[in-house]
Amino acid sequence: MSTPVISSREADVLALLGEHLSNAEIAARLFISVRTVESHVSSLLRKLESPDRRALSRRAAEHAPAEPPGSAPVLPASPLPAPLTAFVGRVRERGELADAVKTHRQVTAVGPGGVGKTRLALAVAAELAGDFADGVWFVDLAPVTDPGRLGAAVAAAVGVGEQPGRDIDDAVLAVLADRQALLVWDNCEQVRDGVALFLERLLAACPRLRVLVTSRARLMVPFERVYPVPPLSRAGGGDSDAVALFLDRAAAVGPAPDPAVRDTVVALCERLDGMALAIELAAARWPTLGLDGLVAGLSDQLRILAGGPRAADRHRSVRAVLDWSHDLLEPEDRALLRRVSVFVVPFTAEAAAEVAGFAPLEPGAVVDGLGRLAEQSLLAVTPSAGGTRYRALETIRQYGTERLAAADELTAVRTRHLGWCLAGAEALADAGGADWRARFDAVAEDLRAALAWAAEQPELRADACRLALALAGPAFTRNLLGESQQRYEQAAVLTESAAEAGEALRRAAAVAGCRRLGDDMYRLHRAAGEAARRAGDLAGAGRDLAAAATVAYRFSSEFTRIPPVEEVTVLLAAARELSGVGHGPGPCPGVGGVLGVGVGVGAGVGVGGGGGVTPADPSADPSADPSADPSAVAAVALAEAAVVADAFGAVQGATDNTVEETVALAERAVELARRAGDPVAESAALDALSGARSWAGDAFGAAAAARRRIDLLAAVPRTPAGTHELLDALAMAAGTALGVGALPEARRWGRQLSDHPLLAEVGHHATSWLLVADAFAGRVDEVLTGSGRFLDAWERTGRQQSFSLGPAAASVAMVHGLRGDDGARAEWLAIVDRAGTAEEYRHGYGAILDAVVLLHRGDADAALDRVAPEPEQVWKWVTWIWLHWYVALRAEASVLAGHPDARARIAGARTVITGNPVATAQVDRAEALLDGDLPRLLAAAGAFDAAGCPYQAARTLLLAGGEHVAPGTAALAALGVRPGAWA
Repeated sequence: MSTPVISSREADVLALLGEHLSNAEIAARLFISVRTVESHVSSLLRKLESPDRRALSRRAAEHAPAEPPGSAPVLPASPLPAPLTAFVGRVRERGELADAVKTHRQVTAVGPGGVGKTRLALAVAAELAGDFADGVWFVDLAPVTDPGRLGAAVAAAVGVGEQPGRDIDDAVLAVLADRQALLVWDNCEQVRDGVALFLERLLAACPRLRVLVTSRARLMVPFERVYPVPPLSRAGGGDSDAVALFLDRAAAVGPAPDPAVRDTVVALCERLDGMALAIELAAARWPTLGLDGLVAGLSDQLRILAGGPRAADRHRSVRAVLDWSHDLLEPEDRALLRRVSVFVVPFTAEAAAEVAGFAPLEPGAVVDGLGRLAEQSLLAVTPSAGGTRYRALETIRQYGTERLAAADELTAVRTRHLGWCLAGAEALADAGGADWRARFDAVAEDLRAALAWAAEQPELRADACRLALALAGPAFTRNLLGESQQRYEQAAVLTESAAEAGEALRRAAAVAGCRRLGDDMYRLHRAAGEAARRAGDLAGAGRDLAAAATVAYRFSSEFTRIPPVEEVTVLLAAARELSGVGHGPGPCPGVGGVLGVGVGVGAGVGVGGGGGVTPADPSADPSADPSADPSAVAAVALAEAAVVADAFGAVQGATDNTVEETVALAERAVELARRAGDPVAESAALDALSGARSWAGDAFGAAAAARRRIDLLAAVPRTPAGTHELLDALAMAAGTALGVGALPEARRWGRQLSDHPLLAEVGHHATSWLLVADAFAGRVDEVLTGSGRFLDAWERTGRQQSFSLGPAAASVAMVHGLRGDDGARAEWLAIVDRAGTAEEYRHGYGAILDAVVLLHRGDADAALDRVAPEPEQVWKWVTWIWLHWYVALRAEASVLAGHPDARARIAGARTVITGNPVATAQVDRAEALLDGDLPRLLAAAGAFDAAGCPYQAARTLLLAGGEHVAPGTAALAALGVRPGAWA
């Protein structure tokens, strides 16, 4: 078997797959688009004949690029941190801990700070890496103070991005569900209870996963295997592990101690109880104090440790060495050490100067002080792309925090740190520059820590609110949508202003929309309404309640619990009263219950699904009332179109809505939103109009309304609300363009949706409309490439069901049918059963796509049977974007099957599809076949080409027969289609 040829860029992508990075992470690393990454992944799946990206990750090492002659060895990237010093000794402990990890699914390495838990865990993880097909991953929990962010920390470590429609914790569980991997969780003690709960979920959902935890205390869970990490052994005297560590570290900073003094080193290590950190700190002083000075200094410190349990002594020996090291520092360096302990991740000298540079420490002296602390091993130096950074081990950081409190500087320094974080967060508001993402990642954990502290200080709630808001926006830009929503909600709690709370809650609702979380959208809009009411903004409260009612119908498929019709009806009634629509100014009876006090359900029955509310007269103009707020009036109008007339075709909507009234209400909503000057609101109203016109069978009107949305949103900033609206607009524009045969437009907007960074981790949603458009055009290679991304994402995210996923999967099945690959077609039809709904497939898109394959294979009778019902009989399934395709295929199948009503069906189809270039060409072809009109048949082939539908153009040549068969066959072959049997 020949070795597949892999391009250099594909090799780069494959190597990063070996690090288990997400597509978004790979794109950022290689400075290419997510779509390009997906194309490379799909190509690699085919070339390496791998079933999924997990298999590709395992094969990454096999295809690592060869080293150029004379170059240094290129080591594969590892997700484990690379220690800057050698690991010394602990042969027995490594073996015991490794055996424990092999035998038990969750092992906790416990011991006091400074005993060496992290280094031992890393050494064992590196040794066991080959036993885990899907890798070993390191998760540092030291910066995490909020148990609710554990899932996000794990996601960041293993390269799992935000997945709209799924909580980040659930996304982690889904991605790791069938992984054979080892996770190393370091420094768990400060979020121990949260770790225990998350671990229980993780291990239950991921049966092949193992987790090695380091903590100062056991997790106290029944599935835990505890391994107490002992101090370094002093057995063997001069040949012990403890002595070997001291000698190694001492030799790194100065001349190695003379072998003649090894007995003194043994005694020193014994006094230090074999604690690794204590030994390293003492060794760092070797060049300046010598062994006699170390012994003398430490003897005074350790004399106070007599008595008490031995385990407590070991912990106190580290504290004693820290005290001793601290006391040897100059006052300015002591101040610097304790003050920089507020940083939870590596920090720059500039940041340290800003936070720690006040009396007795001058800002200009900070750089030199950092160097001296690093020389004493009290700080580690970490090079980065943004320059030199410094960090303290967690034990030293905790010690510094205690020293801050003892010096009565804790509040002052944390407040300065908060100010630095506020400035840093506000600087991130400008998301420009190639290094923006790196800048965010460098400060994010400090921002979170400062926010967690400030939120608990009553006098700093205003600053905490500012920081929460300042963090929410960049988190959204960074695609951390769950955190963005959390921060907006947190800001709403922290602020003293009800008006500000309402605005924060509206933004949170918009982020929830981007996350496809209907329940949260609904809850947050209602909460915003309550905040607006508290602020005395009744019109704003009405707008928010109207938005909640609209969400319940517009995004009904994104709810886990669809709000009852009666409940939404009450919301709409309250929104109308608060906004003064139809009632004028004055008190609003019955509103309190909607906002949390309790209210009865209205008894009236409106049109369609909206029982309890009669719509306002569509011809009325509520904005004529000078007291009416235009945005509230527009919001109520949209809610009426959604709830009363079911313009969006909601899950809970009735099927007997009056089409004319639906269109009128939607048009009214559009006009009122336009007058209000809100492009996002106008786009939402146009969405209702697009839906209403589709129910009326006006596919061109539906497409025009969707296209207007794209134009409107072009200049809208990338706010959460604007982004949510744009994603929906792109999907609807692509779908409705497909419905009227505008294939180039459908592909263009489908491509924009596919490339949107917010959908990087949900490739099935991102590519769905592009797959459909490419399949109808007959672009086989593009469909096969895109189907890899679709399938991978669909499987990774739990095999979701959605109204757009079924058509996409069925389109891929159709392409495999055209290629003659019945096995692959059957596999994709099985996916359709899971991704879509049976009724939609049976009567709507499935009938159309199956008929295409059957006609391709020459089985006109079977094709006609699939589209046998009159469109009116299956209107719910075909009126949206499938109507033109349905009637055109039905006309052609009738001709090819010799149905007696073929000519009448052609005539009937023309009344529907005129203006659709593809459907018109298909009906023209059907009539030409019926009449035996060869010139008109060839003209249809040209029309298909002009409309961007090369498959149908090639098929027309084969239908023409004679000399046209050869070029038709060649054209199909170029597309990757196997010529079928032709009637």
